[in-house]
Amino acid sequence: MENFPVFTDNDPQDSPTTLNLGPTHPATHGVFQNVLQMDGERIISGVSTIGYIHRAFEKIAEHRPFYQITPLTDRMNYCSSPINNMGWHMTVEKLLDIKMPKRVDYMRVIVMELARISDHIICNGVLGVDTGAFTGFLYMMEYREAIYEIYEEICGSRLTTNVGRIGGFERDFNEIAFRKIKKFLVDFPPVLKEFESLFNRNRIFIDRTKGVAPVTAETALSYSWTGPLLRAAGVDYDVRAMEPYSSYEDFDFEVPVGTNGDVYSRFLVRNEEMKQSMRMIEQALKMIEKEPKGVFHADVPDYYLPPKQEVYNNMEALIYHFKIVMGEVITPVKEVYHAVEGGNGELGFYLINDGGRAPYRLHFRRPSFINYQMYAPMSQGMLLSDAIINMSSLNVIAGELDA
Repeated sequence: MENFPVFTDNDPQDSPTTLNLGPTHPATHGVFQNVLQMDGERIISGVSTIGYIHRAFEKIAEHRPFYQITPLTDRMNYCSSPINNMGWHMTVEKLLDIKMPKRVDYMRVIVMELARISDHIICNGVLGVDTGAFTGFLYMMEYREAIYEIYEEICGSRLTTNVGRIGGFERDFNEIAFRKIKKFLVDFPPVLKEFESLFNRNRIFIDRTKGVAPVTAETALSYSWTGPLLRAAGVDYDVRAMEPYSSYEDFDFEVPVGTNGDVYSRFLVRNEEMKQSMRMIEQALKMIEKEPKGVFHADVPDYYLPPKQEVYNNMEALIYHFKIVMGEVITPVKEVYHAVEGGNGELGFYLINDGGRAPYRLHFRRPSFINYQMYAPMSQGMLLSDAIINMSSLNVIAGELDA
């Protein structure tokens, strides 16, 4: 007969248990670790650890010409890559003092707001999964796929898009792209409404999320939170409204704001942001119709790649193409910072240029890295199951943690 351990009431209960939540734990949303001290199911304390990806994007970027940095930005928040791409291009355009045509600005708004919707679909859909509801996630994924099909028409890529160029886009949106965008604006709103009906007043979902991990406005600001998390805590800060870029000042939109900063408020804020994004895309489509057709880049031949057909048949165009890609064009000695409203908050690019072929120094302000600092302190005293829900609502993207 096998000897099984016998537990009695005399066993010591006061020593905490160490639990590694990550980096390979199935409940963690990425490659990162939390070393938790547990009293049963309750978290006593924790330490967050990052660095498991080891990519060193900032240092790689400092050895690459400006054009070759765009693919690196894709791989930060890969749930909304186009916002990263556009943010980087706008940073270089600020360095070079390039003024963009309005039509290009509106095209960028369309792509960035589609990316924001895609990002929020993933976050809120997965939050539903982590509370035990799989249906909403599956339903919404179909429309994330529709957004990826739009990306394919615009640039040929889906997840890591590498979309656009310094100075605009590599090509104009074709009619299929416009048709798919308009179809998405018709098809998605009723689906989002049904998604909300599955969760917003669902007793189980509310019990799992309402009052979980509440954060005050003061605490959120002290940790430099931005994006949906800060707005859920009651602070109406949005880079698009406070520091407009890409002609966001031309758009009529509202900044959704929550009340008590808990998981439920974050969920509601992201749902409302998807509605506002669709509202802006509709406005952008109307504005584009009033602009001159066929304009998809600024008139900056020193920095914008010449058309491929000319490169194949014209020696001067080939030389310019080589010089631009390899960083042989003159750039000003300057220090710039540019920020955009990413899916998780303020996504910033701090660039110091010494006139060389690559940035002298480049730092990415990754919102997930900033937001994640608070996870371990927030989790103290929380049940492990609630800590998982809290992690879902933070929408931590590992690519933004380890740059």
